[in-house]
Amino acid sequence: MSITIRRSLERGRTSWEWLESRHTFSFGEYFDPAHHRFSILRVINDDVIGPGAGFDMHPHRDMEILTYVLDGAVAHRDSTNVEGVTGVGEIQRMTAGSGIMHSEHNASTTDSLHLLQIWIMPGRKGLKPGYERRAISWAKPWTVLAAPSGAPGTVSIAADARLLAGRPRCGEELTLELESGRVAWIHVVHGSVHIGGNGLVAGDGAGIIGEDSITIRADADSEILVFDLPVVE
Repeated sequence: MSITIRRSLERGRTSWEWLESRHTFSFGEYFDPAHHRFSILRVINDDVIGPGAGFDMHPHRDMEILTYVLDGAVAHRDSTNVEGVTGVGEIQRMTAGSGIMHSEHNASTTDSLHLLQIWIMPGRKGLKPGYERRAISWAKPWTVLAAPSGAPGTVSIAADARLLAGRPRCGEELTLELESGRVAWIHVVHGSVHIGGNGLVAGDGAGIIGEDSITIRADADSEILVFDLPVVE
């Protein structure tokens, strides 16, 4: 098994008056050829946005963009005349497709917003832009948040990928099964876990290659995201 560890404090950083962001992979002015993407997973941005602040209208295209809120709520508006507010316990998907303009702002004028913005490369270009938001239906051991076909409590993405979440209690072990030809990226949302002898804490990530079964042991009550992805040459 090959494990690539990406430590939280080694991630790229953007620091503005209203934004503190950590970049697992290259993003914007931050470029790291050793951490440009993993399979078709292109971006994991860990953003803390100040009260009432956010990203004004800007363009995207040919990307599946997921938003996972850790604290607070994000207000979305786009050029297809869709508006929505996504909070904790929900998952949001925007298909940029052939081109879309959108804005994302902290829905609160008093409290900070903490979210993960995730970009996944689609299976084909030029898709019709779209937006979807779902309440998460938590399950054990794994909750599927996003998948190509969609399902109750998930959003549908136009990519060969699944996003799963696990919430192991301290001392609990989770097993992740991967089919042949698949790899995984694991992101620790909070808590601490052990994977293949490696300890990971909040913000850390791990790329898993060449393994069909992975055991994740929680050293504290934790939450982790797992991206099930294809092998890409």
